[in-house]
Amino acid sequence: MADNLEQVLQGTGNIVEMLRNSQLGAYVYPVVAPEFSNWRSEQWAWQHSAVLFDQSHHMVNLYIRGKDALKLLTDTMINSPKGWTVNKAKQYVPTTPYGHVIGDGIIFWEEEESFTYVGRAPASNWLRYQAETGGYDCEIELDDRSPMRPMGKPVSRKEWRFQIQGPKAWDVIEKLHGGPLEKLKFFNMSTMNIAGKTVRTLRHGMSGAPGLEIWGPYEEQEEIRAAILEAGKEFGLIPCGSRAYPSNTLESGWIPSPLPAIYTGEKLKGFREWLGANSYEATGSIGGSFVSDDIEDYYLNPWELGYGNFVKFDHDFIGREALEALDPAKQRKKVTLAWHPEDMAKIMASMFDPDGEAYKFFDVPLANYASSNYDAVRDASGKTIGYSMFTGFSYNEKQALSLATVDPETQIGDEVTVLWGEENGGTRKSTVEPHKQLAVRAIVSPVPYSRVARESYQEGWRTVKADA
Repeated sequence: MADNLEQVLQGTGNIVEMLRNSQLGAYVYPVVAPEFSNWRSEQWAWQHSAVLFDQSHHMVNLYIRGKDALKLLTDTMINSPKGWTVNKAKQYVPTTPYGHVIGDGIIFWEEEESFTYVGRAPASNWLRYQAETGGYDCEIELDDRSPMRPMGKPVSRKEWRFQIQGPKAWDVIEKLHGGPLEKLKFFNMSTMNIAGKTVRTLRHGMSGAPGLEIWGPYEEQEEIRAAILEAGKEFGLIPCGSRAYPSNTLESGWIPSPLPAIYTGEKLKGFREWLGANSYEATGSIGGSFVSDDIEDYYLNPWELGYGNFVKFDHDFIGREALEALDPAKQRKKVTLAWHPEDMAKIMASMFDPDGEAYKFFDVPLANYASSNYDAVRDASGKTIGYSMFTGFSYNEKQALSLATVDPETQIGDEVTVLWGEENGGTRKSTVEPHKQLAVRAIVSPVPYSRVARESYQEGWRTVKADA
């Protein structure tokens, strides 16, 4: 029986096949109710009034304390440490010695020698491994994400974590606070008052409107939540459920779950031996139409995921030498793909044809069906030019969207196809039913997705109605 990831990999003939047939299923956003009203109204509210996001359960909290805490972070992140101080946060991106992205998350610098990482497991696991094996003088405390399926058992975390977002968010925030509150620069931290308590804040924002991420002791969660909902009533604030919540990234443009690029390479063998046989990396799944026997074809560098502007060679970090050897202009780039309404209608209609073979089910508002999603994106000649990696539907835009990384010569406005569904009727994943593939037409669009940009096109199916 395998004890660690390295042993799991040694026992499998093909890493890609193992991950593409994992029984784990899609990434679950646990505990929080799927809907409080309905997912359409909840999406609408984050662009038109205000929403309360509950982020208390689906992410790892990793507390890093001690005199080497900052060194651990700067040694492992592509980001520049210059200008980073207490009460500032960073989107932390670590790479392997080979220059591929492991994952990402947010690092909150809360006190002089105290940081908190909040995000998915891969970057958290990398930090824990480096802290344990790198000789750093720091203490690590893991508060793992809530169980995917609690099955009725009580769930508790160290901290609750909310966001108040949308164009009316600041009205709600100042009402809660009892007066004006300074709109700090993005990712700066401070405090505010809610229900007689002092609450930590991070300046955030959606749809161009200022908002806050807030957090505090878990036992105060219900009182704080009730106060926010009461204060938000007059501004149209509603709570957002776990069904709509992850789809907000389709509009904001963040790709949450690339495959952690750690399955090969001698320099990563120690990490694979450290990772358990039941770790995220050992049990996660790959879904989609892109298939390669080489797991390294699924690896991505920072530029391909839109993190190129984070890469700063003003400090030593793991992966620096590999990244210095790359030409940024030749790397794939992040885009939004807007899927053709007629092809979407064809996918949906196939569910109602009892005599035909259905296309892969497209769930709304989020259509992902694996931990990491890789659908082949092809140009007019049929050449694969990238991967579509996070897919769903925006009620605000009345549009199926996906976030993708594509060859650098691809232009905004180009028409491409996304191959939707898996080969040969589908893999053995628990989230996959028998289906046939469909090449879906899509328009290459900006990140974040922009209605203005969409409506300014002079040609294409967005502005010219197809013949009946």
